[in-house]
Amino acid sequence: MVSPDAVRDIVGIIGNVISFGLFLSPLPTFIQVVQKGDVEKFVPDPYLATFLNCALWVFYGLPIVHPNSILVVTINGAGLVIETVYLSIFFAYSPRPKRLKMLGVLAVELVFVAAVVAGVLLGAHDTDKRSLVVGSICIFFGTLMYAAPLTVMKRVITTKSVEYMPFTLSFVSFLNGICWTTYALIRFDIFITIPNGLGTLLGLAQLILYFCYYGSTPKPSDDSNNSMELPVTTAGDEGKN
Repeated sequence: MVSPDAVRDIVGIIGNVISFGLFLSPLPTFIQVVQKGDVEKFVPDPYLATFLNCALWVFYGLPIVHPNSILVVTINGAGLVIETVYLSIFFAYSPRPKRLKMLGVLAVELVFVAAVVAGVLLGAHDTDKRSLVVGSICIFFGTLMYAAPLTVMKRVITTKSVEYMPFTLSFVSFLNGICWTTYALIRFDIFITIPNGLGTLLGLAQLILYFCYYGSTPKPSDDSNNSMELPVTTAGDEGKN
């Protein structure tokens, strides 16, 4: 008989694969940036937010904070590297004012993460307390990131068009939420369950909207630009998360 921990590991590995795909989903945007040599209308905010989220989840998954969560560390560590690459490309092709803004936000994020790490390691002396503090912070930021698609959903309802909400991204995000919620429930972890449970519900809502408005969506013209920038959440967001 397969043990619950073995099932949890299998689900976590599947979640890693799905989350990795989500982390790579903005790749076409950055290929476009490199080809044109200009960031145009794109903004770095989603990638800065994902960078912070991944950093916090990596810390949460460490044995000194929350034991037996190595799969949280692996996917968010990968996400941290990917987001660093995205931000580097964005920085290279941005005008000076946007670069300075990026550096300012990134500096604040790094100081915040350092403060969390120092405060938790010095102020909490067992893994239960550390998990509580870091997990609560992760819930806050993870929930904010999962709420980001609400703006896109509002646009769908207003325009009665799913042009800016690709089905594949919505479907994979829904699967990602289900996978990590299942992972969290097998060995109950409220800090992973809450943001990913919310992500599952929002993913389902996006799919319902898609099927409601797909028929009224005009076919895109050849010269249209439907690039989307959505933050990736895996919890691992295990998380994106």
